[in-house]
Amino acid sequence: MANLVWIVPALLAGFVVGFAIGRVRRRPVAQAPAGPSISILIQRLTQSSQQAIVILNEFGDVVQYNPRAVELGVVRNRRVDEHTKKAAELVRETGEPVEIDLFLADRGIHLGRGPDAVRGEIRPLGDGFMAVDAADESEAVRLEATRRDFVANVSHELKTPVGAMALLAEAVLDSVDDPVSVRRFTDKILREANRLGTLVTELIALSRLQGAERLPAMNAVEVDAVVRDALSRSQPAQESTGIDIATDPESCLLVEGDRTLLVTALANLLENAVAYSPPGSPVSISRRQVGGFVEIAVTDRGIGIPEEEQQRVFERFYRLDKARSRATGGTGLGLAIVKHVAANHGGEVKLWSRPGTGSTFTLRIPAHANGTGASKGDDNGGKP
Repeated sequence: MANLVWIVPALLAGFVVGFAIGRVRRRPVAQAPAGPSISILIQRLTQSSQQAIVILNEFGDVVQYNPRAVELGVVRNRRVDEHTKKAAELVRETGEPVEIDLFLADRGIHLGRGPDAVRGEIRPLGDGFMAVDAADESEAVRLEATRRDFVANVSHELKTPVGAMALLAEAVLDSVDDPVSVRRFTDKILREANRLGTLVTELIALSRLQGAERLPAMNAVEVDAVVRDALSRSQPAQESTGIDIATDPESCLLVEGDRTLLVTALANLLENAVAYSPPGSPVSISRRQVGGFVEIAVTDRGIGIPEEEQQRVFERFYRLDKARSRATGGTGLGLAIVKHVAANHGGEVKLWSRPGTGSTFTLRIPAHANGTGASKGDDNGGKP
């Protein structure tokens, strides 16, 4: 009986140990996770980054860099840019991050189609190592330069009619007893006010086209209706110059777009053609479908445009003949609006011109899927 006292606990202990050993044997052995290691993933991330990433040692030598660092000119011939190296020395001395601006073009460095402005930061990593993190800021720099030019141009263009109106108002006050002079000065004030109103309207339209507002939804638009509306809008200019605009037969063509914007673009082309043509000379409109596009061409027999200036005429406030433009009340925004209307419709505006012969501006807009349709008399946006 005494033997049973210790045999039973021994059996129980053996059973527990055996059960535990069995559980351990059945437990799966931990395996290393499948796939690349964390260090490899970090290396891949660095190599594929659109940022220039460079690691420098305490002497400013390049330890590691990614392809983007070469593309942005931060590293050349396995050496860091000299401006960056000097900034790295300051980081090593102070232990504080330093921002860098690499305006490469200003230092005579050109990388073909590469960036003109690179901005970034150098940060200490400890143990004498430093990290350079830089990005291409060329587009932001160009946009800022464009914005400054735009503001300067707008300020200049607005000051001219406003200043003229102030002077004319003073002249009216000085001539209050001379009805003839009052009428003459008042007519000039009205002309300047109209010019100012046109300028503001076109600035708003251009701002809208460049993304300040959401563009309207595109619908099927009847080309013939656009031509009729544009002719109606340009009627005052035709009457003041004695120029008749000839048109080809109606086409029943349809385009995918916004009718109001298309009328604005075509009216601007017509008014330009009339403004830059001798009185009584011909101006014509033609329309046709070429592949998946509808082309509306405006042809004049005016002064023509030199080849070296043909791209510039689409710039904001650019005027080929400043004196003529002032006389006709031109704002220099008409062709810029045409260009943006075409681009927002997925099309383009093409120019053929020869000095002394004339010009042809062709508005190319994607055709509607149905090609033709709508009756000739439909003025409801050309919707089938």
